[in-house]
Amino acid sequence: MAETTSTVEARLADLGLRVPEVVPPVAAYQPAVVADGVVYTAGQLPLVDGELPFTGKVGAEVTAEQAHDLARQCALNCLAALKHAVGDLDRITRIAKVGGFVASDPSFTGQPKVLNGASELFGQAFGDLGQHARSAVGVAVLPLDTPVEVDVIAHFR
Repeated sequence: MAETTSTVEARLADLGLRVPEVVPPVAAYQPAVVADGVVYTAGQLPLVDGELPFTGKVGAEVTAEQAHDLARQCALNCLAALKHAVGDLDRITRIAKVGGFVASDPSFTGQPKVLNGASELFGQAFGDLGQHARSAVGVAVLPLDTPVEVDVIAHFR
């Protein structure tokens, strides 16, 4: 019997992307928690095969364009956590809220454009169901010196 692919994963495949394996926690938490029809992901770093492609502050060691791509990778890692929690991304009925953190040089003010990397991916993957509220916050430092971290609140059936 052939493995079926969710509609969401098929859309990602059309973009040349795939949902990675869930990123193991780097501390005392779960990748995602389900409560009352809502999935809350932990903050996801832009890890690729266990490694950070870039470290440092956006606007200094990392460009806004690089950080945009890192936010997209964070979103893919959020999808992995969502899938791990509910089993099939087609069970997601709404991406309700995206929280984004950007480790920023003090002069950098482009956090919203960086986080568009994640927001655009959720829209591409879920269509109208991927339209969400969002926070884009500049911070002094993030875990492992990552430039970007993203978390998601999603509803599912």
